[in-house]
Amino acid sequence: MHALTSLSMVSLLSFGHLSMEWTKSNQIKEHTQNDASITFEPKQPPHIIFILTDDQGFNDIGYHNPDIRTPTLDKLAAEGVKLENYYVQPICTPSRSQLMTGRYQIHTGLQHSIIRPRQPSCLPLDMTTLPQRLQEAGYATHMVGKWHLGFYRKECLPTRRGFHSYFGSLTGSVDYYTYGSCDGPGLCGYDLHEGETVAWGRGGKFSTHLYTQRVRKILSTHHPARQPLFMFLSLQAVHTPLQSPKAYIYPYRGMGNVARRKYAAMVSIVDEAVRNVTYALRKYGYYRNSVLIFSTDNGAQPFTGGSNWPLRGRKGTYWEGGVRGVGFVHSPLLRHRRRVSKALLHITDWYPTLVGLAGGNVSLTEGLDGYNMWPTISEGTESPRREILHNIDPLYQRSSLAPGSGQEAQHVWDTTVQASIRVGDWKLLTGDPGHGDWIPPQVLANFPGSWWNLERNAGGTGKSVWLFNITGDPYERRDMAQQRPDVVDQLLARLAHYNRTAVPVRFPTDDPRANPDRNGGAWVPWVGSDKDELKWNGIYKKGRNKKKKLCKLRSFFNKLNLPEKILPHPAGREHSASSALTSGRTAEGEQRQRRRQSLEADAWP
Repeated sequence: MHALTSLSMVSLLSFGHLSMEWTKSNQIKEHTQNDASITFEPKQPPHIIFILTDDQGFNDIGYHNPDIRTPTLDKLAAEGVKLENYYVQPICTPSRSQLMTGRYQIHTGLQHSIIRPRQPSCLPLDMTTLPQRLQEAGYATHMVGKWHLGFYRKECLPTRRGFHSYFGSLTGSVDYYTYGSCDGPGLCGYDLHEGETVAWGRGGKFSTHLYTQRVRKILSTHHPARQPLFMFLSLQAVHTPLQSPKAYIYPYRGMGNVARRKYAAMVSIVDEAVRNVTYALRKYGYYRNSVLIFSTDNGAQPFTGGSNWPLRGRKGTYWEGGVRGVGFVHSPLLRHRRRVSKALLHITDWYPTLVGLAGGNVSLTEGLDGYNMWPTISEGTESPRREILHNIDPLYQRSSLAPGSGQEAQHVWDTTVQASIRVGDWKLLTGDPGHGDWIPPQVLANFPGSWWNLERNAGGTGKSVWLFNITGDPYERRDMAQQRPDVVDQLLARLAHYNRTAVPVRFPTDDPRANPDRNGGAWVPWVGSDKDELKWNGIYKKGRNKKKKLCKLRSFFNKLNLPEKILPHPAGREHSASSALTSGRTAEGEQRQRRRQSLEADAWP
């Protein structure tokens, strides 16, 4: 009797607290320290809310950097489980494809670069996606935001890949107000879609606000007690172009670097969006039976305001700054909350984790590279994951090697191939991992000024093998390849093992039929039949015209050499891992090169 009375009192207090909370707009429930020990047992599978940001760096959240104001994210993370050994992919499409399929890039054919707007390519149609599995488990599935997994055929669209509804943009980057998206000079079109049709006339509202509004509308019309919900909010923010309402920039007026100031404002808008979504979860009755996951898709690009400090490298590279992601889980269903998890976790793990959490049958999907991590996240049990294949890109090879750079291991693995793997404490990189600087936070108006060279990576020229003990050296400052050749050989053997399971790279040439001018001014599917597709289907091969094409595009940006705000944004292009700072020996030349890189940041593979 005493136990039942206590339980009733707890229930009444909880209900009263929640009722009072609902009357306070845009606020988050204040938990007491004792709340961390309370676990709500769901009567049905939990509602799953997955929030994915774009290009948010390791140093771009308040609990890693107090200069960034994210009170909502900080509070949700503090009350949940912070994932501090969590990995994503270095660019957009690879991370999204692995989230949707639970497979490494080498098993989907998307090993190289991104899916460009004019490429006749998309997420393999023969693979069952995460939302499709959740639909089979009885979920209502909705997606709002950036897709970037191909759209050349209608079969590639989100509504054909497992989502009951979709509202957002199909390409890699759009203007936050006009929803215009460009794939090069003169190749621009409108990119905002409602389901499988173009959502004309919706321009003028900032995309993060527009997407948040749609999520809240879905939450208000769905019946949480009748059917579990999967909501995938894939924000465009904080990807370029750097755009923000002025009111959000003002709190950061003390930041000397303009790009950093705008970028920080965009992060604060994301924080506000998450606050509004979590308020809606409580208001409409989802919260007590919900799991909220927050993740970035890759590291930040410092030349456009982001920061991965103190990690090495940036977006588009296999250094930690490119692949170690910001992430956390917040849920009343967590058994052990208010803690930091150092368990090894990868973006492929969300597929089996969420399918298992939904009560689905993970064994129905063969060939998964992910693991069910819910016991590790919720209870703190040991992670089943021991290694991560960051990627193998056979189309990206170094043309020359320096003596002692790894040729002795060629009989096991071609070390000119760009690849990276993590096994236990050790991480191996081969080929060209990408620009490997340690880039301090952009706090000076003339960043990156003369002090930039203090953290430049002068070594490594001509190398093709690097080895780090990531647990002991998370900032990758001590290359152990020469001291531990035994570990190098073991990890090269693991790369060779994975490579034997790889499927051919799918990276077809651009199809001129995708030009928005031929499709009513918008980016839409342009291939209507298998017969049409045969003309453009195939595996990427290096051609004679590629160099000429790139030179023309470089010349275009060189001639412009103008501030970004007056340029049409070349959306849908990811920064190349090979486009490191290579020119400008004089101070003036270096500044010119950096300005050009800022413009080209999203224009290269």
